[in-house]
Amino acid sequence: MTALKIVLSIVFVIICIALSVIILMQEGKSSGLGAVAGMADTYWGKNKGRSMEGALEKFTKFAAVAFMVLAIILNILNK
Repeated sequence: MTALKIVLSIVFVIICIALSVIILMQEGKSSGLGAVAGMADTYWGKNKGRSMEGALEKFTKFAAVAFMVLAIILNILNK
């Protein structure tokens, strides 16, 4: 059981670091003055799911779920 805790703790730390880095790499959601002038509807705005920003958002969701699941598992194992 101790080896399982160690492995899960290492994976948990890696996910924590990756989640922090990915969140910091994402751009802000505010469009600024571009939304007022109508420049928000660009090719990159419409095809966000295929861009790097879309991939970062998908991985953020996956990492957040993995973070929560591992936190619960590690909490149960420590009791």
